Amino acid sequence: MNHAGQAGVQRAARAAACPAPDTLTPADRYEELFAAVQSGRVFADSKTFVDCVPRMEPADILAAYRAQSTRPGFDLPAFVDAHFDAAAQAPSVYESVPGQPLVAHIDDLWDVLTRHPQAHPPRSSLLQLPHAYLVPGGRFREIYYWDSYFTMLGLDAERHAPLIRGMVENFAYLIDTYGHVPNGNRIYYLSRSQPPVFALMVELAHRRGVIREIDFLPQLRKEHAFWMAGADGTAEGQASRRAVRLADGALLNRYWDDRDTPREESWIEDVTTAKSCRRDPADIYRNIRAACESGWDFSTRWLRAPQAHDEQRSCEHVRARSAPSLASICTTDILPVDLNALLYGLETKIAALSKQSGDATTAAAFAEKAEARKAAMTALFWDDGQGAYFDYDWRLGQRRDCLTAACVTPLFVGAAEPAHAQALATTVANRMLAPGGLSTTECASDQQWDRPNGWAALQWMAVRGFADHGCDDLSRTLSHRWLATVAALYEREGKLVEKYALRCLEHDDTCGGHGGEYPLQDGFGWTNGVTAALLAEHPQHTAHGCTAHSTAPLHR
Repeated sequence: MNHAGQAGVQRAARAAACPAPDTLTPADRYEELFAAVQSGRVFADSKTFVDCVPRMEPADILAAYRAQSTRPGFDLPAFVDAHFDAAAQAPSVYESVPGQPLVAHIDDLWDVLTRHPQAHPPRSSLLQLPHAYLVPGGRFREIYYWDSYFTMLGLDAERHAPLIRGMVENFAYLIDTYGHVPNGNRIYYLSRSQPPVFALMVELAHRRGVIREIDFLPQLRKEHAFWMAGADGTAEGQASRRAVRLADGALLNRYWDDRDTPREESWIEDVTTAKSCRRDPADIYRNIRAACESGWDFSTRWLRAPQAHDEQRSCEHVRARSAPSLASICTTDILPVDLNALLYGLETKIAALSKQSGDATTAAAFAEKAEARKAAMTALFWDDGQGAYFDYDWRLGQRRDCLTAACVTPLFVGAAEPAHAQALATTVANRMLAPGGLSTTECASDQQWDRPNGWAALQWMAVRGFADHGCDDLSRTLSHRWLATVAALYEREGKLVEKYALRCLEHDDTCGGHGGEYPLQDGFGWTNGVTAALLAEHPQHTAHGCTAHSTAPLHR
């Protein structure tokens, strides 16, 4: 048996130790009890109930609810309290240390954010994993797919080799077990994935010397099959799940979700959105869920103006008046730049590893897929006049007109022409460069994936993408501005957070991010990873000398 085969056998043996997967979501399990708890706002955060741990078999809890709920004086909160343990967000025993340098603070957090499979409570919504893993922090107490790659960037290979290797094995296990990597390791996330970065994880772990890339070729191919499911039988001008066949026969991808019901972790929010307009609720739910698969939840990137119907307002119009609401969401109509760039990267990786394994036929087939995708991306996404990549509305047959940080992803994965990279650098420097780093979009709104917020993942892709194409000055500027932003908040508050305001508001001197469905979260996995990686690349940056002036408990 070859090495790849042995690795597969060992992986299967480890996975066999995990309990059989349970795919019933909390809404499936608890039916009318679930709806009553969420609509009655028993918990302030809709995510709390879906993360609760039942004290007995779910079927018995539902039966008890049906027997008791019609009785006079029935107390729903008391019933929930008696039958569930809430995974409450509580301060950890860890507190930041006054005077501790930023690098040391990040290093301390790896153990705090690590979770172990043996700690998974029975009957909870957590999907069991065979190895330890890192969570983002705050209300996010489970693994998240694309977060994990950017978090792993900060792990030192010598000290954290088992954790790096285990993280990759965990995602391989998820692909083997469920056919894809879910949004996170929760049952209610199984109907969608997130930006496909498993190939990047495998490459990172291989560069660190902790795995062999070729051992994970079967999982890479299986993930590709998930994203392309239904593509072969899709007629021109039609879509099937995540695959879209354009009128000219070109094949690209969109974000999707296999369910068209309210998100269980944001149930009341989605129901409220659906009631605010006359659209088919199932259509709204599907598009909201698809935006969650994108990782950009939420942004004007996915919205239309409510009164525009099939027309699209410019970002200048959005800024001049008010941004459209989630009721106008149209995620599934959009072919995203970043998703297709990452799939191009996946296809090139499969081609290279297939060639390495001696499978010339598969190598040639995937190289052809990658080149066809690149050609379609250039034709549809690239705007020569503006010198940037834009998402494409496949139903309207036109490019979207709001510039977003997703435009850097083709550079990051090597899908950009050299001339396009230079033009994009000029555009980004003129239109997307903020005092604190790379803007998320040109459009300002109250959605968290818009101005004024900046996100670690986007900074990293821009920094690396521009550096790889010789745009060193812009890459360095982005790195230095982002590090200064992170360091300034750490110095004041002793913590790293999920997102940052790149243009601080006059009444808010923290520069912590704004907007979204939940309060600003601290911890924070991918901010820690990207910041640690950038600090290692810039040993002279003043952020190295930054120390916390006050203590802050970490919300785990």
